[in-house]
Amino acid sequence: MSLFGTTYPPIDLDGAVVVISGGGRGIGRATAELIATRGALVCVGDLDEETAVDTAASIGARARGYALDVTSRESWDVFVSTVIGEFGHIDILVNNAGVMPLGGFLDESDATSRVTLDVNVWGPIHGMRAVLPGMVDRRRGHVVNIASMAGKLPVPGMAVYNASKFGAVGLSASARVEFADLGVSVSAVLPSAVRTGLSSGVPLGKGMPTVEPEVVARAVVDTVAHRRAETTVPRYLAGWDLVDAVVPEWMINIGRRVVDDRRALTSVDPNGRADYEKRVARQAENGVRNPK
Repeated sequence: MSLFGTTYPPIDLDGAVVVISGGGRGIGRATAELIATRGALVCVGDLDEETAVDTAASIGARARGYALDVTSRESWDVFVSTVIGEFGHIDILVNNAGVMPLGGFLDESDATSRVTLDVNVWGPIHGMRAVLPGMVDRRRGHVVNIASMAGKLPVPGMAVYNASKFGAVGLSASARVEFADLGVSVSAVLPSAVRTGLSSGVPLGKGMPTVEPEVVARAVVDTVAHRRAETTVPRYLAGWDLVDAVVPEWMINIGRRVVDDRRALTSVDPNGRADYEKRVARQAENGVRNPK
C-alpha cells in the first residue's frame, strides 16, 4: 500500500476468468451477459443448474454453467476446483446470490431468517474463502460483493434482510483492508430497489430509487477498473452516510413517510409475490438455501 492508497494490479477483462454466484437470473445474469461482451470467460453458478446452463448457453462460447449452493462450503469448493481445472485460475469473483423475504419481524419464521443469513452472509464468506487463496497466491484478483442500500438504510418489514446486508457491507469493508497489500481488491455494490424477482409484488417507485438489473451489472463491471470500496446504484445515494450522520432523526422520519418506507409491511401484492415466497419457504423447509 502506498502512502496515498492502494494500487492494485490491473485486470484486463479480455480473457479474464469470472465466477458469478446466483448467475442464472436477475443481476447475476445481466452481469454475466455484460462481462462476456468484454471478452471475459464467465462461469455461472446457480442452485438451479439447468438455469445456469441455459444462461451460459444463451451467452455463448465464453460462458459455462454450473450447480452451486452458496450456503455450502463443499459446494463452493467443488465449483471453484472445477473452474480452476478448466481455466487455470480465477481473476474475478462476483458474490451475487441473495434472498429477500419480506414481512413483520415477529411473523418471520426462524427457518426463513436462517435462509436469509445463510445465503446473504455465509454465501459471500464461503465464496471468498474458496476463491481468495488462489488470488493471494497470484497476488492479483478482484472480489465484488453485491450488497444493497439495505446495508445502510433500515427498512420496516426487512429486519433480517437488513441485518444480512449490513453484514455483507461490513464483511466487504474489513476484507478489503485485510487483503489490500496482497494485490486483491474487494468492492461492495449497493443497489437500491432492483426490478428482479426479489422485488416481485412490491410497489416500486413513488420516491424510492429503482433501477434495472442491467444498470447494476454496469456498476459491477466498472469496479474492475476503478476498484472503489463501495458503489451505490444510483450513484447519488453515495451521500447517505453523511445524511444519516448529520440529519436529525425526526427529519429522516418525515422523508420515510413521504416515500412510504413501510410498503414492505403494508403494500405488498401477495399474488404478485406468491411464487417467490413459495420458493423461499420451500427451500427453507428443505434446508436448501439459495433460491433465485
